[in-house]
Amino acid sequence: MVTTSCIKSHEIVLNLEPLQPPRAHIPSSMASKLIAVVAGVGPGTGASVARKFAKAYPVVLLARKPENFESLANEINSSGGKALGISTDVSDASSLKHAVDAIKKEFGNDVGAAAAIFNASGGFLRKPFLEIPPEVFAQSLGVSATGGILFSQSFLPLLLNAVQQNSEHPPSLIFTGATASVKSNAQMASFSTGKWALRALSQSLAREFGPQGIHVAHAIIDGVIDIPRTKEWLKDLGPEAKLSADGVGHEQTSLEPHS
Repeated sequence: MVTTSCIKSHEIVLNLEPLQPPRAHIPSSMASKLIAVVAGVGPGTGASVARKFAKAYPVVLLARKPENFESLANEINSSGGKALGISTDVSDASSLKHAVDAIKKEFGNDVGAAAAIFNASGGFLRKPFLEIPPEVFAQSLGVSATGGILFSQSFLPLLLNAVQQNSEHPPSLIFTGATASVKSNAQMASFSTGKWALRALSQSLAREFGPQGIHVAHAIIDGVIDIPRTKEWLKDLGPEAKLSADGVGHEQTSLEPHS
């Protein structure tokens, strides 16, 4: 079951209970002139979200390392969808500008975004505060906080384009949060500070751009996602101790409003 928190900032909390099939669905027919953009594509949630949106829209896959999106792009393209992978550092404004330029070259200057999903995150680290080097904080804040800001500034114009094109559903800006977005535990300062900043950004953007037709959502993933990197985590507690990446992806895509 999924526990939701209906507050003004449009947040949903995904807990550790087994996930049910999503209540909403993405239309099966391709939507013309609209794309979906996923930043932070990897073997877990990012890939699952991209696969779901690829059933309805061309998808743009953003990750720093090409190996994180190449196989997924090939999978989507060989299955009849359209995927464009772009090597992008979300903490760098010039890198994001290059990504937007590449998108416009591929899809046209008037391209609109049906959804922009920010799934990038600073590294997870559990370490005593006084032992954390300043550069670790800089990296975490650079991706989670500055990255969220730069990503939003880069792709909100494309979401607004979709509003102007009278998109069938409200264009969506979706952020992936974590338990650390609302609860900062001991020795988690470098991870939680970036996640709190991202949550604050989502609340501000929801209030500013909601009246302009943009749906802003912040998904709090309240648990450990079962991906290769976490294979050894919680192994003694059984498979139910982790969240399914596909289950989380299903619920995140259901955050795109449907009439």
